[in-house]
Amino acid sequence: MLKNKLQNRLSRKRRIRAKVSGTAERPRLTVFRSLTQITVQVVDDAAKRTLAAASTKELKKKPNLDGAKALGALIAKKAKDAKVTTVVFDRNAYQYQGRIQALADAAREGGLVF
Repeated sequence: MLKNKLQNRLSRKRRIRAKVSGTAERPRLTVFRSLTQITVQVVDDAAKRTLAAASTKELKKKPNLDGAKALGALIAKKAKDAKVTTVVFDRNAYQYQGRIQALADAAREGGLVF
């Protein structure tokens, strides 16, 4: 059961990554969610470089809705400092609801366009 669940998630991830790619003009905002933290990176896939990164551990917040909102605001600020205004959102095979949606909405409110 658990193995199938993980395999299904990785299959969804591969399917999404086949379509979503970051460039210098429009890098990829990717999200990783675990039980202990949420991590976000702004990645330029063409140059294979991380432009900005943040996590709930850095904020000393729990990986819940409030932590996701704070993380979205922080990554928007860090991306703006790296001169990034538009991104492609990579939800990384997670459903666009709950923490992932709260993070995305907070990043949009912080000034990122996607």
